[in-house]
Amino acid sequence: MISLYGKVTHLGGSPLRGGPIALTTNPNLPAPLARKFALISDSPIIPSGYQAVFRKTLLTTPGLSEYLLPSELFYLDDGDFIAVNPTNLFIRVLYRAKSKQNSILLTERCNHYCLMCSQPPKNVNDSWLLEETKQLIKILPNSTSEIGFTGGEPTLYGQGFIDLMTLTKNYLPHTSIHILSNGRAFSNFEFARSYSDIGHQDMMLGIPIYSDDPVRHDYVVQASGAFDETIRGILNLKSLSQKVEIRVVLHKQTIGRLEKLCEFLARNLLFVDHVALMGLEMIGFTRANIDELWIDPYEYKDILSSATLLLKSYGMNVSIYNHQRCLINDDVVFANRRSISDWKNEYVPECSGCSMTSECGGFFTSGMQYKYSSHIKPFA
Repeated sequence: MISLYGKVTHLGGSPLRGGPIALTTNPNLPAPLARKFALISDSPIIPSGYQAVFRKTLLTTPGLSEYLLPSELFYLDDGDFIAVNPTNLFIRVLYRAKSKQNSILLTERCNHYCLMCSQPPKNVNDSWLLEETKQLIKILPNSTSEIGFTGGEPTLYGQGFIDLMTLTKNYLPHTSIHILSNGRAFSNFEFARSYSDIGHQDMMLGIPIYSDDPVRHDYVVQASGAFDETIRGILNLKSLSQKVEIRVVLHKQTIGRLEKLCEFLARNLLFVDHVALMGLEMIGFTRANIDELWIDPYEYKDILSSATLLLKSYGMNVSIYNHQRCLINDDVVFANRRSISDWKNEYVPECSGCSMTSECGGFFTSGMQYKYSSHIKPFA
């Protein structure tokens, strides 16, 4: 597991004022470039001009703004971006140059209250996250291959969401963009059109549908009328030629109608770009609702095979996320993906010596000490 948070120690000099900071390990940048970066260095000789110096050892140079990194963030490197709260010295890693799984939290507010939400919603004004993200987008390298936006529900910003996506398109026109949303805002055709008018060449919305039965879907997301608005939103988006991914989290409340849901998707939403059948993450509301949600993936592996092959038979692009290789049948290995973000992906002791870890989804770190299948076994 890789930590994305920590607390720095201010060693001296003027404190940082907050906002995204680009990191470099190059101590020889010319002054006009140096002032755009903070330097990672343990050298006693540091040229002036950098925003700050981040160190791994207790070493100071008079006159410089300097911070001591916590050991869990020693991995920070050239091209990474961070933010430091000037009040409590809390540091957040916003972007890692060596990762292809960078995801940016836009808000913790949401109009759903999903039974298995991994990011429980908060009724707070956190629009500072939106403003911080705008600053970050302006300084990310235009060679950035892909980036994700998540929440909460990002579309609750309304025009603010559209403005951010427009900014992203202008600064990162060649970057692949993936946005997690419940899709309900797009049931308003004018909002869907505003999103379409952004015109980014590679932008996809990941939208959940948990059942073909509206009552069941609305129960899982704890929001009346959500199913109808979500379906209308998807139809509006596809009528405007926008990319849409359907995401289905598999648990006790969804697995019973999974095959019927896949039939519904194939007959009514055949034109979506991707369907992801996803394992449960043991964090957030999942733990509070564990008795209502937990089912061992081993128990539904035949249903998962049937649903996956049904979607494939209709020519739909389907993937299996967040599952262990030993808990899926051989007939759907083609769809299995290593989808868990690298910073929270690990393996349990039962995996020791397994020859298939390179083809396995692994585990969420948050769930390893909590609950996982009793049928995990290594391949010889």
